Amino acid sequence: MPSSLVPSHLAGRMATLALAVLGAAVFHGLGLPLPFLFGPMTFCLLAALSGAPLKGLGTISTLARTVLGVAVGASVTPDVVARIPQMAGSVALVPLYIVIIGLVGVPFFRRLGYDPATAWYAAMPGGLQDMVAFGKEAGGDGRALALIHATRVLIIVTLAPVILVLLYGSSLTGAVGSPARDLPGAEMGLMVAAALIGWKGAERIGLFGASIIGPMIVTASLSMAGLIHNRPPSEAILAAQLFIGLGIGVQYVGVTLRELRSFILSGLAFVVMLAVLAAVFTEIVTLTGLAQPVEGFLAFAPGGQAEMTVLALVAGADIGFVILHHLTRLIVVILGAPIVARLMGVRPPGG
Repeated sequence: MPSSLVPSHLAGRMATLALAVLGAAVFHGLGLPLPFLFGPMTFCLLAALSGAPLKGLGTISTLARTVLGVAVGASVTPDVVARIPQMAGSVALVPLYIVIIGLVGVPFFRRLGYDPATAWYAAMPGGLQDMVAFGKEAGGDGRALALIHATRVLIIVTLAPVILVLLYGSSLTGAVGSPARDLPGAEMGLMVAAALIGWKGAERIGLFGASIIGPMIVTASLSMAGLIHNRPPSEAILAAQLFIGLGIGVQYVGVTLRELRSFILSGLAFVVMLAVLAAVFTEIVTLTGLAQPVEGFLAFAPGGQAEMTVLALVAGADIGFVILHHLTRLIVVILGAPIVARLMGVRPPGG
């Protein structure tokens, strides 16, 4: 098809997707770990920093995230639910973890010259989109927040597999799912329905992280009812990894040298602080017997929910344990951060 007949935004998305697929193929061919996540992320990141006009895939990327919600929900079995009281001790540490992050992070960003709203929401370990939206509403710098949080997710996703392999001896070869040909058609149909109904239903009621939380809740209900016994097919989970990697890389489109020096370096320095705090809490829950080392590490690694879901799957970790902690973190931050910000006088200029 002649390029003139393809709308520019569609051509940009097609080129971005082609680059992501190429990255996955190259990483897979080289035998590198997590090729469907790191290949697209690396190729899109390098292209974005080189000035390439990459385009995010919008609804398609959001749809891919529903796969992870279904994967988590399918892991919620009666046995997992029965163990929730055993997880209460480590889950109770999550609010303390967030408070300490805030006590360290907000002064750090203020010393670097950020305004109160930007400093507050840059320090909060919540979802990227939520923190940017809350920060902009409070009068903060949306671009700075987007790049700081994107850098946090990028570095955590890059370093976590290395730590899992070198410190915890994980092989990262856990089965992400069975091939589609091995799964019952009825179950796959239920998974598709759970993904779409959960996603759109959660959006309709304004639930945070709707594309993951909604499908997770619906699928968990079906799993508890004995209607679903498998995770989504491996092809779907690998595709989800590809779109997540692509999405991380595309966040850096249009980054200027000034932004690279200020926002991204600020994000890098903050990640070092987060890593130290995460290591401390991992040691606490491990030494007290509240968690196994891999689960403890993944539960307190301050990455994105989708990315941590992928790592829990490939590490063969207790996904219910890991996700319960990340859900708690996100709920505490999303519900608590705006309230505490208002109490501390973090308001829009003139508000």
